[in-house]
Amino acid sequence: MYFLQPPQVMELETFTTMPERFRRREPSVWASANRGGQPTDSFLEGPVFDGEGNLYVADIPFGRIFRIDGAGAWCLVAEYDGEPNGMKFVDDRTLLVTDYKNGLMRIDVHTGQVTAHLQRRNTESFKGVNDLVLDANGNIYFTDQGQSGLHDPSGRLYRLRPDGQLDMLLSNVPSPNGVALSPDGKVLYLAVTRGNCIWRVPLLADGSVSKVSQFFTSYGPSGPDGLAVDSTGRLLVANPGLGYVWVLSPRAEPVAVLRGPAGASTTNLAFGGPERSTVFVTDSTHGHVLKLDLDAPGLPLHRLPLAQGR
Repeated sequence: MYFLQPPQVMELETFTTMPERFRRREPSVWASANRGGQPTDSFLEGPVFDGEGNLYVADIPFGRIFRIDGAGAWCLVAEYDGEPNGMKFVDDRTLLVTDYKNGLMRIDVHTGQVTAHLQRRNTESFKGVNDLVLDANGNIYFTDQGQSGLHDPSGRLYRLRPDGQLDMLLSNVPSPNGVALSPDGKVLYLAVTRGNCIWRVPLLADGSVSKVSQFFTSYGPSGPDGLAVDSTGRLLVANPGLGYVWVLSPRAEPVAVLRGPAGASTTNLAFGGPERSTVFVTDSTHGHVLKLDLDAPGLPLHRLPLAQGR
């Protein structure tokens, strides 16, 4: 009988911490709904790097986007009436943001200007969009989570095509969250937070999906959140309830566990550093960014074609 080897356990270290001057010790509507009213001076999400090695993170409850340089110094880029979560660059200066309150938004990181990209579907507001990934053909895959869960498995996965066509690929997900693509772009991995698992979503040549399956099952009080894929095809899964990042083989075998400090809430992650082989992880409730050097770089992230990006 074959037995899996126990995964290697590695400790995440603190890269930087939100400065005190940026912490908001005040109530927020988002925290009242999503943190049970618990005082939350920030909630970091959506890490992504620009071409110059700067890290950008979102602060959901207070509608803020921060830039963090290679030395760990923080700068406020934008502040607006929104709840930004997942972020990806579509060109050298523009972030595409999944905003829980407003839908898909664009943020010019040079000026801080915020504009709408897609706020509604057929005049109907989204439930509350969460995260996104772009493919090589200019398609944008994003999740619409809202307050869905096992009690209400109505979360959605969308694809926005380059011509503006919006396809609802799934509508039965109990809390869809992070999304990532396999190296060949033929499989989408979907974090299902309240189901405490990862779904495997085959992307067929005709644009449809079929035989969606459960790829990995986690445990604990809060399930998988942000996702990333490395150049070897391993899937990295941020799991805030455990304070872990799972590193899964292409067969969903846990080969490593990246463990945060006691009490960490590891919500999302991005590859950065000179060789793009350092993983940076948001510890959302403490305002920390953690990091660890790994043995393989992350997959390059796609951007939109020039006509779409501008």
